[in-house]
Amino acid sequence: MIERLTLIQETEWLFQRLTDSRVRIVDCQYDLSNEGKGRESYNEEHIPSAAYADTGGDLSSKVLEHGGRHPLPSKETFVRFMQQLGVDQDSIVIAYDGGEGAFAARFLWLSELYGYSGVYVLNGGLKAWKEQGYPVTAEIPNLPSSDYWPEEENKVLAAYEEVKALSAGKAAGVLIDSREEGRYMGLYEPIDAKCGHIPKAINYEWMGNLDDGLYLKDSQLAGRFADIDRETSIMVYCGSGITACVNYIALKQAGYQDVKVYGGSFSDWISYDENPVETN
Repeated sequence: MIERLTLIQETEWLFQRLTDSRVRIVDCQYDLSNEGKGRESYNEEHIPSAAYADTGGDLSSKVLEHGGRHPLPSKETFVRFMQQLGVDQDSIVIAYDGGEGAFAARFLWLSELYGYSGVYVLNGGLKAWKEQGYPVTAEIPNLPSSDYWPEEENKVLAAYEEVKALSAGKAAGVLIDSREEGRYMGLYEPIDAKCGHIPKAINYEWMGNLDDGLYLKDSQLAGRFADIDRETSIMVYCGSGITACVNYIALKQAGYQDVKVYGGSFSDWISYDENPVETN
């Protein structure tokens, strides 16, 4: 995968390109506690020409015994979705959410996983867009489709077996838990059946990369992760493979190249009864 200078674009950058035919805008508004709310919010208002991507539908697949709470969609499913949006090899794709950052980040990471380039997140999301006084609409766009199919896939997915080897000390690298400290330490767990974290994981909360929904400057992100060697292999996880994608973007912005997301994350890890969980 060719390393890009940035995975983030600012609201002014997008506003200046609203009429560019190469630009595809993807609204990823979502609410983990109310799965229909994101689409409702999109139907009420969104950035002009934006199509909607449902995190629980378009960016996930059916929950099974393993794979976590938001299993990955297959490449075929995701590419078919992108074709409906008219995304091709020349497209510039901008993903945004309500301002949380995580849902747009999930879209970007999946896009990179399945071979797309030229995909970015909008810094600050819809919240920042509206704060600048830029236009919104309730009009649903009628987008031309494409038949583009990326041939390559990028090595940004950490397989369960890789995470297990790293946790057991049988592989080199750093394992990062992206959840809030209380969940990492096992003090409480509001969603999953077990408390704690995967053994050997260190904690970098995903929200620590943001200030009022905006990503920290690259130099600040580099400082945040300064204790991790730039050449090491990094695997990040969260509860179900969504908020970890914010750490993925932050690490890339900070200059780390070998970064992967454990797609099923903690909810997949604990679906195997034999897997240990640590609390501290």
